[in-house]
Amino acid sequence: MLRDCAGLGHRMALIKYDSADAAAFAATRHLGDDALAGWRTAITRYLDPRPGMRLLDLGCGTGSWARAFRTWWPDMAVLAVEPSAAMRDRAVFEAVIPGDAADIPADDASLDAAWLSTVIHHVDDLDGAARELRRVLKPGAPVLIRSVFAGRHETIGLFRYFPEAVAVLDRYPSVARVEAAFATAGFTAAGFETVPEVTAPSLHDAAVNLRREAHTLLQLISDDAYAAGLSRLREAALTDTGPVVDALDLLVLK
Repeated sequence: MLRDCAGLGHRMALIKYDSADAAAFAATRHLGDDALAGWRTAITRYLDPRPGMRLLDLGCGTGSWARAFRTWWPDMAVLAVEPSAAMRDRAVFEAVIPGDAADIPADDASLDAAWLSTVIHHVDDLDGAARELRRVLKPGAPVLIRSVFAGRHETIGLFRYFPEAVAVLDRYPSVARVEAAFATAGFTAAGFETVPEVTAPSLHDAAVNLRREAHTLLQLISDDAYAAGLSRLREAALTDTGPVVDALDLLVLK
């Protein structure tokens, strides 16, 4: 069932991360080192880390990406911002602070880059978020958006077992919609690529550890569709023993 609620960019347009959602996210959605390494390589194609740089992790969830940035680049300052108190309560990064895309707790032109991971679909007012990011970023600073976008489900394995979730994805912003919204604030596209990541060591592990509460796409399909998809996933896991490799998109705007 669709739940209207407060959050990033005036309100969370899809779900609210309550205690159960946040616990499931913390338990199952943190990437392993191998997957993170691929993203580090992709990120550094658009970001030149240097001492004193200030990076915004907007909608940081439990702070796993903020923790990765601090591990990779200890001299970088990371401003981790998250509207959900339940997520902040489970943070793995010290000093995750309240805030959202409509009201980023930072001074004008004070940040060197912004990172948004699997959050852009929760931003109700994309134009407003773009203006707010323009306010806090220095001229020429990149916005790096890691996401699955409308119309781009082929590289995500869950859609093979939960095809009804494609209709939910169609409610997400497309790449073109995000680019158009950010263009209203003076941003232009600076890069786009698809980054593969190992999301589970096997399909069996994926099935055993799947938590519906951790996935917006699965929460917004019917209970019957979820049960049927879970059955398909478990059946496939009996014969498919290789690692699960998905791929998300990285859109970069400056």
